[in-house]
Amino acid sequence: MVVLNKLYTRTGDDGSTALGTGERRPKYDLRIEAFGTVDEANSCIGVARAALEARHTELDAMLSRIQNDLFDLGADLATPDNGEELEYEPLRIVASQVDRVEKDIDALTRRVKPLRSFVLPGGHPASAALHLARTVARRAERGIVELSTRNGEKVSADAIRYINRVSDLLFVAARVVNDNGEADVLWVPGENR
Repeated sequence: MVVLNKLYTRTGDDGSTALGTGERRPKYDLRIEAFGTVDEANSCIGVARAALEARHTELDAMLSRIQNDLFDLGADLATPDNGEELEYEPLRIVASQVDRVEKDIDALTRRVKPLRSFVLPGGHPASAALHLARTVARRAERGIVELSTRNGEKVSADAIRYINRVSDLLFVAARVVNDNGEADVLWVPGENR
C-alpha cells in the first residue's frame, strides 16, 4: 500500500525527480516524460468516465480497469530494469493484462457498425473525451517506444503492447458511446474546398 503523508517533499525543487530505483533524473528526461504522459492519458480517461451515461456500466468497468493498469504501467516505467537487484519486486505489465484489453476490444467491436470513413473526435461529450484520451495514449506510446530504443534503457514488449492496445480500445469505446457508431462524426474528405 502506498502512504502519502505529505504532498510536497522539496526534493524536486532542483528540477529532478526520483525513479523507483532511487536514481534521480531531470524532469525533462524521456523516461519521466513517458510515464508522465501515461498519467495524462489516465486523467483524460477519468474525464471521459465522468461524462459517461449510467447505461454504460460495462464500458465504465473496462475503463476503470485500464486506469488501474495505467498506474501499473507508470510504476513499470518508473522502475527501469538496469540489471541491479532491488529490495522489492518491481511492478511490471504482464501479457495477461494485454490479453484482457484485447478481449475487451473484441467485445466492444462486436457492438459497433463497420466504419465507412475515418471518425472525427466528437459526438457525445464522453466520446470526444475518449478520443482525446486515445490521442494522449498514442503520444505516450511514441515516447515509450522512443525510450525503448535508447542505449541503456529497457522497456518490456508487454508494456509497449499494452499502451498500443489501450489506444485501440479507447477508439472503439468512443464509437460505443456514440450510439455504437450511429452518431459518429465522419470525416468527409475535401468537404470544405
